[in-house]
Amino acid sequence: MIQRNEANLHKNWQKELANVVTCPKVLLEMVGLSSQVHENDIKARSLFPVRVPLPFIKKIRHGDANDPLLLQVMPRHQEFLTKSGFNKDPLLEQDNNQPGLLHKYKSRVLVMFKTGCAVNCRYCFRRHFPYQENQLNKRSLIDALSYIQADKNINEVILSGGDPLMAKDDAISWFLDELEQIPQIKRMRIHSRLPVVIPARITEQLCERLAKSPLKIIFVNHINHANEIDNDFKNAMNMLKQANVLLLNQAVILKDVNDTVDAQINLSEALFDTDVMPYYLHLLDKVEGASHFDIDEAQAIKIMAELLEALPGFLVPKLVREIGGQKSKTPIDLKLV
Repeated sequence: MIQRNEANLHKNWQKELANVVTCPKVLLEMVGLSSQVHENDIKARSLFPVRVPLPFIKKIRHGDANDPLLLQVMPRHQEFLTKSGFNKDPLLEQDNNQPGLLHKYKSRVLVMFKTGCAVNCRYCFRRHFPYQENQLNKRSLIDALSYIQADKNINEVILSGGDPLMAKDDAISWFLDELEQIPQIKRMRIHSRLPVVIPARITEQLCERLAKSPLKIIFVNHINHANEIDNDFKNAMNMLKQANVLLLNQAVILKDVNDTVDAQINLSEALFDTDVMPYYLHLLDKVEGASHFDIDEAQAIKIMAELLEALPGFLVPKLVREIGGQKSKTPIDLKLV
């Protein structure tokens, strides 16, 4: 029996999802900043809509225009900059002959289970992705399951998007029922930012279904800064842990957000305190509109070298870059500097 998350029992995650802030002026007002000062930044919403749930906004430091959480979700005028090497499809995903399904890796297949997100992160590598052309209904999900069953090399299915936890518990349960009937499937992985931005999304019903699965369930959070971790998130992770779910985190190293040794140490320690293991630290995918988040690879390597000195090995994530067309993530050689 999954221990109930008392902090979230009175909350309805779908209501919180319906009440996300979509106006940058409102966002600024809520965190004590003047919209007039940020007039040029506000215009960048035309490039990528603003979506920020209230639980995430509450974690932003009041009156701090450089707060690392605010920088991840607030449009900036730098998004209008064009920079060589940055484009709308940095991972070569958009010319896909199987809408809603990405089979880049031999043994794993990624299903875009839900194409919407609860939060729009300004560095998102899929900010230009044609989600309208990749939406999956029940019929197309059945087709995806048939594709998975036919390829005996596939033993792991990754639910992604968008964000797969935008789907209701019943929809996830149905898909898991179907997946469990495919003999070669050993694992299902869920990649989601919802436990951070709307912790109430981790429900008792979801956890009880995951706990019953014969598949190994892996949950990959996306947390970039220690300030994103609060008691509600810890409660959500505790529920998943009780459901025998393996808890991991992947982050992106972002200029002015977490590009210091201290920020990375604090993140790894805060994650481990919630029984979440640091997994990957990604270099920024070079998507158009996010070049102001990029840092030099040499700087990232230097930070990682210092992390190895400061932390036990199990708290140091793997520094990687994803290259379009490659069959795996590319580890960054720390000996280069």
